[in-house]
Amino acid sequence: MAVVISEERPDTSDAASLIGELDAHLASLYAVESRHGFSVEKLLGDGVTFFVTRDGGRPAGCGGVLLVGREYAEIKRMYVRPAFRGRRLGHLMLDRLVAHARHHGLTVIRLETGVHQHEAIALYERYGFRPIPPFGPYRDDPVSRCYEMRLVG
Repeated sequence: MAVVISEERPDTSDAASLIGELDAHLASLYAVESRHGFSVEKLLGDGVTFFVTRDGGRPAGCGGVLLVGREYAEIKRMYVRPAFRGRRLGHLMLDRLVAHARHHGLTVIRLETGVHQHEAIALYERYGFRPIPPFGPYRDDPVSRCYEMRLVG
């Protein structure tokens, strides 16, 4: 079976399990005040479009995109299970999230991540994201990094 990325509510069993794993991972790295991830309820309440990646039918990762008016899109809750890493699933999810933002006419996409997520930072920078100062709800935090990518074409 091929890799499939499908839009899915974040409160489905597979999506909620992936989000729970991400939360547990982040809790092992950061103090609560440095964790900015949306809960399942906030993802739903704020209208985040959410996607689940399946590899061979098995849930392998997730990610969402929040449209912040006409100003920018923000990547939310992006995660790939450790057993599925190294297969370009993160890159494929970024492709899907960027396509969603473009489809809605946005030309800027942003994200916030933590300094201890080295693989994620490397992926974002390879993809074309560049560091920016804190934006939107984020503040200066020594373990937080914000990124932006301008969408062209």
